[in-house]
Amino acid sequence: MQIPHIPVLFQETLDAFEGINDGYIIDCTTGYGGHSEGLLKQYPNIKLICNDQDDEALSFSKERLKSFENRIIFNKGNFEHVIEKYKNESVKGILADIGVSSLQLDKEERGFGFESSSLDMRMNQDQTLDASTVVNTYSQFDLERVLKEYGEVREYKKVASLIVNNRPFSSAKQLSDLLLKKMYKGKIHPATLPFQGIRIEVNDELGVLERLFDSIEKAKFKDCTIAIISFHSLEDRIVKNYFKKWSKSCICPSDAFRCTCGNNHSLGKIITRKPIIPTKEEIKQNPRSRSSKLRIFKFD
Repeated sequence: MQIPHIPVLFQETLDAFEGINDGYIIDCTTGYGGHSEGLLKQYPNIKLICNDQDDEALSFSKERLKSFENRIIFNKGNFEHVIEKYKNESVKGILADIGVSSLQLDKEERGFGFESSSLDMRMNQDQTLDASTVVNTYSQFDLERVLKEYGEVREYKKVASLIVNNRPFSSAKQLSDLLLKKMYKGKIHPATLPFQGIRIEVNDELGVLERLFDSIEKAKFKDCTIAIISFHSLEDRIVKNYFKKWSKSCICPSDAFRCTCGNNHSLGKIITRKPIIPTKEEIKQNPRSRSSKLRIFKFD
């Protein structure tokens, strides 16, 4: 079968789970199954729980990973729920490749790309909220919030005003063409950050990521490696902050005169003080990898 996707930070991600000789690794965002296949080949004694909320992704991965089917449990659902479902299994590793998969970006009908003829952006097509609803029905105030907080758009007021004064929009292309015409064109397409903001709002991406971390913390897996790949600063900040929180031994207030908490609250250690980023060679081979960052944490 034709493999239409290059997994980012491939070998670096596989190496994060070195030393795991049994139990399950949960791939929270299986997608096209690239990382999953690599893990199954590199670590012949482990099993995988392959999760995705996208039917098309799961169908593709089931076919791709057919030769390993006796070592895989496939699960459909948002990754915020997968840890709770399998908390009683012997989980030794958790992988999450956050963000939009190539499967979603490359399918024009999914409405993620600048040239798309639809305006959808749902990662889970069973949900009701889509990009068309956000773009065509949100108030200017709410659009400003989405563009500022999630898109980190500098001229968020101007972009929100442009959207409100030119809607309705029937396609992502129609919206991106307007932004290309009206907004300053720097190194990146002027629709890049507005689209990011709309997509995060549609899929509640930051809330889902926080709930994933809360579920991992609650599960209390022993001797478990967590590897998270993020693609923009908002996601990376959440990952970094949770890892920092989990590694803290003293949880007394910063202004406390002396430690009274017992100084024994650390859940494990941060493996990557700085995130692992792609090499120049990888970025050249796969430009979509350029903003990816891998952070790793190990629970005791």
